[in-house]
Amino acid sequence: MEFELSEDQQAFQETARGFARDVLLPGAARWDEEKHFPEDELRQAAALGFAGIYVREDIGGSGLARLDAALIFEELAAADPSTAAYLSIHNMVAWMIDRFGDDGVRERFLPKLVTMEHFASYCLTEPGSGSDAASLSTKAERAGDHYVLNGAKAFISGGGRSEVYAVMVRTGGPGPKGISCLLVEKGTPGLSFGKQEKKLGWNSQPTCQVIFEDARVPVANRIGAEGEGFRIAMAGLDGGRVNIGACSLGGARACLEAARTYMGERKQFGKTLSAFQALQFKLADMATELDAARLMIHRAASSLDAKHPEASTHCAMAKRFATDVGFQVVNDALQLHGGYGYIKEYPIERYLRDLRVHQILEGTNEIMRVIIARRLLENA
Repeated sequence: MEFELSEDQQAFQETARGFARDVLLPGAARWDEEKHFPEDELRQAAALGFAGIYVREDIGGSGLARLDAALIFEELAAADPSTAAYLSIHNMVAWMIDRFGDDGVRERFLPKLVTMEHFASYCLTEPGSGSDAASLSTKAERAGDHYVLNGAKAFISGGGRSEVYAVMVRTGGPGPKGISCLLVEKGTPGLSFGKQEKKLGWNSQPTCQVIFEDARVPVANRIGAEGEGFRIAMAGLDGGRVNIGACSLGGARACLEAARTYMGERKQFGKTLSAFQALQFKLADMATELDAARLMIHRAASSLDAKHPEASTHCAMAKRFATDVGFQVVNDALQLHGGYGYIKEYPIERYLRDLRVHQILEGTNEIMRVIIARRLLENA
């Protein structure tokens, strides 16, 4: 096991940290308040290689490893978890196209995705199928060299703004083997969008239903063969779970650092908060839990890079632990700030709102437990 970062990894980390500090952090509170999607800043991230992190270099990607990506997303989320999380979703779609698409699909879609000239969205969840993703009902019927789509997807990040939607559709019978993956382009007749959702957090990215009413999509826009869509979707989610866990690390780390600073400044009963042993112990526990979560995220990322047979289990474990720990650390940081933690002049409440959804998306933490338990009991 190697716990020290390589020189290249330190360089990726420092680049992401500088970008987060100089570009994301100054605008994050305003973007949250105004529900503004920071397109220009996202394209600046893409110029640094952050829109195709593990897309192959022959098509313009950065060709980096999953562990490299985890380092990058932690740094970006330390400034703005919401914008970092959208960038993770965009990367997930780009990777799915790169990994499972044929040369024609790769060449048509990826050059504009890795520069973020075009934005991408991942469409699996439906109004009637969330955790039970294999029960999705959005249907695609073959009609010559097109599919005709009918149905709706819910809670889609980038919905209404993205140019490319990776959509899981039913082309066959019930269950996961009847699902395929199609790329639907904005402007497709029959594609429309619901109202923008009003959310607790993640306000720097648009979210809405994506609706298909006899939408005609070329067969050439399919990723993989018919019936492979669910496997492709789950492969994308393994990486997404590592990334969203890394985003929880970043947000929590920023709040831990803010709490440490505040404890050294705030005085009560004639002493700084940092002089009270009970609060010292709280800070120590926050740091310890966060470090344990980081180790799990890095192991899961390394498992994906190595194609380890237990990679999916490692990803589920890491996602469950890191997102639970991340939210708890932020909540504890807010408590250490007292009343000041609850007002918007301090950034803690924004991180709290943004990190809460990480325990739900990319598979709820209850579903992570199902995945882990099934694996444990397979040979029991």
